[in-house]
Amino acid sequence: MKVSIALGPIACAALFGLAVPAFAQSQQLNQAVDIGEQKVADGQQSQEKIDKIVDAQQAKLIEYRALLKQQDGLEQYNEQLSTQVKSQVALIERFDSSITQVAKIERQMLPLTTRMVEALSTFVEIDLPFHEIERQERLAFVQDTLQKADVNVAEKFRQVLEAYQIENDYGRKIDTYQDIVEIDGEQREVDVLRFGRVALVAQTRDAATTAVWDHDAKQWQTLDAGTYRNSVREGIKMSKKQASIDLVTLPIPAPTTPEVN
Repeated sequence: MKVSIALGPIACAALFGLAVPAFAQSQQLNQAVDIGEQKVADGQQSQEKIDKIVDAQQAKLIEYRALLKQQDGLEQYNEQLSTQVKSQVALIERFDSSITQVAKIERQMLPLTTRMVEALSTFVEIDLPFHEIERQERLAFVQDTLQKADVNVAEKFRQVLEAYQIENDYGRKIDTYQDIVEIDGEQREVDVLRFGRVALVAQTRDAATTAVWDHDAKQWQTLDAGTYRNSVREGIKMSKKQASIDLVTLPIPAPTTPEVN
């Protein structure tokens, strides 16, 4: 059985009045939810922007600190370079001064070297007559070098000093060499024995004749065979390393006192 209830106009109005506020509240709630969701989305976007800004600032901060370190390193490097430049400038100034001094020294060295060669030539001429060919050839070589334009002054001076050193060594050594000398007006083949510059003696190959160089007379003088023959022969063996070093008897000229005017 169906029951039909008929509402009057007043009842319908009352029901409609109740339904309208509920519908309005539902719309307001939906709007509030939508607004909340929008705010959440906006907040997320804002946060993302903030994160990007923070990341960018952090990267720039790291870059800035790196640039500060690089700047500090460059400043230190520039200071080092500045110090090096100052040192090099001072060194260049010293080199310039040295070059000037070298030019002055070179102008003075050439005349000095020439005088040294002249003095050495005079010394060899008045010295004992040993190794005459060798010594004259050395002098000629040095004198020829002095005239060469392609040889610098330092090399010329070095060669002169070397010649002086060789002459100096002659005074500290003994040696023996073969030569042909004039003894008593006759050319004889002899062994010449030189004791530094103290004594210059000679002996024929058969040991029959022994002579000494008389520097005052500028000639060879025959020695007494009984006194000097064996001694000179032993000296020759010692200089050739054929006998052990021992005392020998040699004619040594007595020193002379120059006359005083």
